[in-house]
Amino acid sequence: MRNFDGAKLKVNDHAGNPIEIAAIVVWCVVDTAEALFQVDNFENFVKVQSESALRNLAAQYPYDAHEDGQTSLRVHGTVISELLKVEIQERLAKAGVEVLEARISHLAYAPEIASVMLQRQQASAIIAARSKIVEGAVGMVEMALARLSEKQVVHLDEERKAAMVSNLLVVLCGERGTQPVVNTGTLYT
Repeated sequence: MRNFDGAKLKVNDHAGNPIEIAAIVVWCVVDTAEALFQVDNFENFVKVQSESALRNLAAQYPYDAHEDGQTSLRVHGTVISELLKVEIQERLAKAGVEVLEARISHLAYAPEIASVMLQRQQASAIIAARSKIVEGAVGMVEMALARLSEKQVVHLDEERKAAMVSNLLVVLCGERGTQPVVNTGTLYT
């Protein structure tokens, strides 16, 4: 068995973003006659075909999935590695070489866009967190209104419910601690 530890290649992913990618390929010669007579230098052939397959694969998938169910280079490492192995094997079969394993060893956005893409990832994380906070807050407001009505603690007309909902959502969704306001009058004065 032999290893090919590929150099970092700069390619564009499916979305056109420049990325750096490298792979490790574990391979062996299974037919020495084909390895010696079908290609000039089977070791160089493995290198060139592995890099070519990696470039082709990187161009077919985005670095990050921006849609549900989309396969991406970063998240779906096992799937991508298997696809890479299959593609390299197809290229090397005629040289009497068997690919035992192929996997991504390096994956990163190219330096010129790395900081912008980090901001994009952070923004996505913030949006996901905010969505979860709002979902939880709405559930808590529904529960509070239901419990107040069930226990008959207070009777709220629609306007007072709306005010309560507004206040609770501000408290539950706000980034900072809230300051209480003591209302000494009524909503109607």
